[in-house]
Amino acid sequence: MVGYNLRPRQRNGLVSKQEYPPALESNNTPAKPSKESKPTMGELNRKVQTIIAKSSWWDRYGVDWCIILLSVCALLPIAVLLLRSDDWGPFLIGLSLLGLLHSMIKTKISHLAAHGALCKSKGWNTIWQYLFIEFFGSFSAVSSMDIHLKVHHPYTNIVGLGDSAIWRVPFLPCFTYMFVAPLLLPPLTPVVAMGNLIVDKKFSAAVKCLIVVTCGLVANVWFIMWAGAMTCTKAIVCILVYRAPMEIPYIHVNIFQHIGLPMYSRENHPPRLQLMCNGALNLTRAPIINWFFGHSLVDCHVEHHLFPTLSDNMCAKVKPVVKEYILGHGLAYQEEDYWDRLKLFVKKYKELMVNAPPITEFIGIQ
Repeated sequence: MVGYNLRPRQRNGLVSKQEYPPALESNNTPAKPSKESKPTMGELNRKVQTIIAKSSWWDRYGVDWCIILLSVCALLPIAVLLLRSDDWGPFLIGLSLLGLLHSMIKTKISHLAAHGALCKSKGWNTIWQYLFIEFFGSFSAVSSMDIHLKVHHPYTNIVGLGDSAIWRVPFLPCFTYMFVAPLLLPPLTPVVAMGNLIVDKKFSAAVKCLIVVTCGLVANVWFIMWAGAMTCTKAIVCILVYRAPMEIPYIHVNIFQHIGLPMYSRENHPPRLQLMCNGALNLTRAPIINWFFGHSLVDCHVEHHLFPTLSDNMCAKVKPVVKEYILGHGLAYQEEDYWDRLKLFVKKYKELMVNAPPITEFIGIQ
């Protein structure tokens, strides 16, 4: 069977306690390990590649494009119509619909573009990255590659690298961090993007990012001015207002799926399959977030970390096979209700978001 030692490891002269991982309190109790062979990433990959080979373009990319286009075609005309209302009720509903669409572009589509999961062509994926991440999302495509693809994915839950420390703001109290601070992300996002590029001395990328992000914001302001027949100042305020609410679940999703799970040192961690099983978690019972953020970020996050180039629909398609393989070999398959996770983080905020995470010591596979 697969064995792990979850002993706390010495950290800065103090022994940290491995009390929390609800990580290891999964709703899916591992099945008895398979006697046929030890679990390997290669074997699981062959099973998934078989599914991919039999899948059509519609399965690989078409379903996700259909969801995107249907959402835009269904919500955008209604939002524009409601923005022109003189009553506050319909007007606020219109802003809310625009907020949902923006969160889909900024989160679901930008995430797929970053992973090259919107189409097979590398050239077109590069175009999608700059269009959705920078023009619509107001962030840097280059920074997204550096932070997400080159660090977070290869070093998931490795302390000092992909340990999600970027999301920690220890000086903020629980309620402020969980429900108020995310509302400030819209104006801060382009500032952080430019700051990252300048600190990394990527001045050429910073200039390109500044131009593309500025063009995107100007286009957004112009569109709102036209749609709502309002002044430039009111349009800017409306943009900041409708972009803010979905940043709250955005922050939640990013911290719920990795923080509180076992963390390892760079020198001592499990092989990739076991690392992703222990270090990533699927969120259940969040249908609205799932639709606008995508399977790979919500209910198929384990599958996404194992196979990051798959589209949302393909992550959902391979999920039964991945889950069966992981549980069949006695590994942990992390799944937890979004609302249960929220209650846990509110209850243990200091332990999870303020204190340094304990390091889990990996002994080996038996």
